[in-house]
Amino acid sequence: MKWTLRILGTLLLLIALAVAGAWFTFPWYAQGLIDRYVAGKNIRLTLHDPGRPLPGKFAFGRIDAIFTAQKDSCTGIAPIYVVAIHNGRLSWNTLPTAKGATARLVLEADSVTARMKPADIIFRDRNPRVTARLDIFSTGGLTFGVAPDSAAYTITRGEAQSGKLKLVDVAYQALLTKSANWVQQPSTFQAGYLFSAGAKTPLTDFKATFGMRRSPEKPCTLVFSDCSVNLSGVRAYTPRIEYSLRTKQTAFTLNLDSVPAERLAEIGGARSSNPSVTGTMSGSLPVEFRDTTLRIRNGLVDAGPGTLVTWKGAGGKPLFSFDAGRRKGGPPMLSGLDAEVTLNAKDDKLSGIQIGGLATTLFGGAVSASKTHYNTDNGSGISTIKLRNVPLLDRIRLHGEFSGSMKGTVSGTIPMEISRSGIAIRRARLSSGGEGTIRQRIAGKKEKTGQIFTETKPESVWSFSAPTIVFDRDPAGSTMLDFTLKNLKRQADGGELALTNAKGSISLPGEGKRREIVTLSGFSAGFFDGSIAIDRVDYDLSRRSGRTIVQLNGIPLQKLLDLQGTKKISATGTVRGRIPVVLDGDSFSIPDGGMDAEHSGQIVYSTTPEERSAANAGMRITYEALGNFLYSELVSTITMTPDGESRISLQLKGYNPDFQNGRAVNLNLNIDQNLLDLFRSLSISSGIEQEITEKALKKAKKR
Repeated sequence: MKWTLRILGTLLLLIALAVAGAWFTFPWYAQGLIDRYVAGKNIRLTLHDPGRPLPGKFAFGRIDAIFTAQKDSCTGIAPIYVVAIHNGRLSWNTLPTAKGATARLVLEADSVTARMKPADIIFRDRNPRVTARLDIFSTGGLTFGVAPDSAAYTITRGEAQSGKLKLVDVAYQALLTKSANWVQQPSTFQAGYLFSAGAKTPLTDFKATFGMRRSPEKPCTLVFSDCSVNLSGVRAYTPRIEYSLRTKQTAFTLNLDSVPAERLAEIGGARSSNPSVTGTMSGSLPVEFRDTTLRIRNGLVDAGPGTLVTWKGAGGKPLFSFDAGRRKGGPPMLSGLDAEVTLNAKDDKLSGIQIGGLATTLFGGAVSASKTHYNTDNGSGISTIKLRNVPLLDRIRLHGEFSGSMKGTVSGTIPMEISRSGIAIRRARLSSGGEGTIRQRIAGKKEKTGQIFTETKPESVWSFSAPTIVFDRDPAGSTMLDFTLKNLKRQADGGELALTNAKGSISLPGEGKRREIVTLSGFSAGFFDGSIAIDRVDYDLSRRSGRTIVQLNGIPLQKLLDLQGTKKISATGTVRGRIPVVLDGDSFSIPDGGMDAEHSGQIVYSTTPEERSAANAGMRITYEALGNFLYSELVSTITMTPDGESRISLQLKGYNPDFQNGRAVNLNLNIDQNLLDLFRSLSISSGIEQEITEKALKKAKKR
């Protein structure tokens, strides 16, 4: 018995020493155990820096795994998966069951990297945690079998990369079960950001439902359903995204449903209050995406009724707006939208963006763009936008004291140069065969006596036709605009002022300059068979002030008389003039203007036989002198104060061959009027006729 106990003790000691030796030497033979277990299988495991097992847990430095899957019938390739797990910790516990036991394993690590070859799809994750369930059962005697039941991996901030595309902040619940034949079932897939060639794209917060079960109708297509994404803050959705394993191409239709228009206006920049955008936008964009090329085919973007882009002036008051809304029975804002965008990379960094095939229909007119390449290294790019018969004029609305209507289509080209400083436009040209009418409400003023003199002149009407503009814009926003108009007409209650072939240049300053100064230069137009011109005027928008000189040439004297509504005076000859004008707020003044006849001419003061027979002797002499007055000199000066009080001095020299043997006659007239009153009535005939009568009577009395 004594020896039996000694022998038993010795055996127990040897067993303990063997166990201790096995535990101590485990790092040296652990790889051999793994090789024996995976022998003959399509997997190879390499264990680095294994630790010594402890009750219920085991740690290691790294595990490298290479697994070769079966050949994919869609690609004809047997994919190879290369996985590296760093600083892993394996823990387990078992629970007895009727057939044996169930083991629950938990694998945690600092990071995991998986690469699928030859597609070269890479997945990375930090602090992964994988749980698995194994069924342990007896196979007879002292042997046991192990059968996996399920495995789960919750990804919270993963990263997936394929070629130049990379998704970050990936979240997904991976679950493989024996009951589902080890096929991943649909689960919510999320990705925070999409990078292309190292550059962050405007696509963020992607969500979709995704699983690995394939449809028998499309066995080579992976399907994402109930998808949505943020496009620069605008939420877009699509019910289905298909990814072809054979062509490696993604196809889907991106839908926008009643998105606030101001949100779309923010894409690519901060919100701007001027212009402001109100209304809703909707649309559908069929998209194809492969590697770094995105294509849009036959896209549609529409604006809801009442969608407006409004530009404001001083004090935030609207100046004019553009109605982008869909009209009943009319075309959508953008239809047939085609575009191709390619992101180019150099040394795994974005080096350029190429846009080609951009074409669309805008409100029924055609818009296209030349092929554009934007170099991200130096921030440069060139493109030309072309418009053909785009109906834009009838969508412009005027506000404040102006109203009106316009119609017609716009055609032209807009060459653009893109740089880091901004967008520059070089010699853009837009023209239209359309026309428009603009009404300007004229606020009444009170004279010193308190009487209102504008009761019959509430508005003036401006009309124009066939506008053409050529403009340049530098990156800071300074704009030079050359314009021509076939006709420009102003009509008020008492008459009409018409200009033909008006042209000129308008300069608008940009950022960092005196933004309040607008310059009109080189203005000229046909005026009453003559011409009117302004060399230059600098108008201060903040002070509402400016000064210029209006030049008149070749103006028929009769046209001026007709403009003023005279009834008894007719004349031949033309006049020229130089009229300084000072603008100050709502008023203007003429400090020292003048006009004179370019050549000699004739003035006829008409009277009827009844008027001559009824007149006294002095009046009959006046009628005779001016009945056929041939002037050799006609000179006038004009001054006007801001309140409208003016003096017109007129000097006439000549003779009447039918009066007193054609002796010389000098006539001086001084007309004191309120020109603002007269301009609004467009009639000074009574003043002229009265002065002529008074001067003639005085000369007759002297004789």
